[in-house]
Amino acid sequence: MILTQLEKFRQGIYDSLGKAKDAVFELMDAVLTSPSIPSFVSLSQSPVFRRQWSSIYAALHDSRPPKMLLMKLLVQEVETDEQPFLAGDHSFWARPEAKTLKERTFHGDRGGSIGIGQSYSTLAWIPEADGSWALPLKHERITTFETPTSKAAFQLKLVTRELGTRPLAAYDRGYGNAKFVQATEEINADLLLRLASNRCVWGTPGTYKGRGAPCKHGHKFKLNDPQTWPEATETLEVEDPKVGRVKVMRWSGFHFLQSPNRAMEIIRVEVLQPVGRNRKFQPLWLAWLGQTMPPLENLWQKYLCRFALEHWYRFAKQRLYWTQPQLSSTRAAERWSDLMPLLTWQLWFARVACIDSPLPWQSTQDKLSPGRVAQAFPLILATIGTPAQPPKTQGLSPGRAQGHQPPQRPRYLTVKKHASKKPKTEESLKNANLTAA
Repeated sequence: MILTQLEKFRQGIYDSLGKAKDAVFELMDAVLTSPSIPSFVSLSQSPVFRRQWSSIYAALHDSRPPKMLLMKLLVQEVETDEQPFLAGDHSFWARPEAKTLKERTFHGDRGGSIGIGQSYSTLAWIPEADGSWALPLKHERITTFETPTSKAAFQLKLVTRELGTRPLAAYDRGYGNAKFVQATEEINADLLLRLASNRCVWGTPGTYKGRGAPCKHGHKFKLNDPQTWPEATETLEVEDPKVGRVKVMRWSGFHFLQSPNRAMEIIRVEVLQPVGRNRKFQPLWLAWLGQTMPPLENLWQKYLCRFALEHWYRFAKQRLYWTQPQLSSTRAAERWSDLMPLLTWQLWFARVACIDSPLPWQSTQDKLSPGRVAQAFPLILATIGTPAQPPKTQGLSPGRAQGHQPPQRPRYLTVKKHASKKPKTEESLKNANLTAA
């Protein structure tokens, strides 16, 4: 049967969820069969959710999804004849008004605005070279004791340990720094990092002359200063049907200032003749670290596959309603977020049985996207059924005692991870001199 893999996967999820698994499983089915909802609690009105509306919140409060067990369940589904390609990044869940939510932090975007909420780090498998599918293997909150780079390195370490095959992991320019390179030094994975255009790297030092300490750094390579560019190790021009004529340059033997022991291949991708009108592309700078480097004409195209993770973030927020519930508990928010990878993988297995049925205002698709598969999922669910057990009536709850008033929820301050350095003034310098004297 064509849906056997989906049924087996859903049964594996159900057996692994543990406490409150029936309510949690029906909550996932309600998400997959609801194309739009006015509020989170309206998921309880779905025909596939056979419990009371309060069971939605009770399920997130009582459930204990085993993260390691679910990760192993997802990793064993990774099947590829080539080197597995992973993509990592982090996204923000804005909660500016949730003063009773623990561990909210500040978050700044590229536009300069500051938000308050919680950030989540994701490591996903990209199964297709061209498409919008990203299948998360780890999707976890970045605590106040972690940074995006430390969390990403820890997730990559856990996944590669279970994967068994050395993968190629791509990250955006927020991870193209010495801290992330050092944190991933002992991990059995190749890295493809995007570099900021104003980044500097250093070459291999010259021959030791026998006096003083040996040099750790050689030529300084400023990416935004062509006068500092050394002679390229390799240069080629390729014709890409989607992008246009592309010039790719590679320099070998460079490193970050704080990680001189990890040599990198620096790659510059420039679009000479773009396809289409009025299209402009800024040069793309990449760094590769690993054992056996793929062909240069294919390596830069590998990085473009990373953008499938950006599509998944948008899909999770808009269609899987990841950031819609206003949960007052950090643990409940984490348990709700743990369901996002499970929902996505179910759509991936269901795609083989889907027949494209676009709405009147939609165009047809040769390769079905996650959203298009979600449109057909109610029919698939009606075919395969659910392993969740129906609810058992237990009588009416006594409710709260008369006159009982619950205490007010505690308020928590927003955590500021990195304190900004105050500018030195004449008064501060005078006080510092007096203290030193």
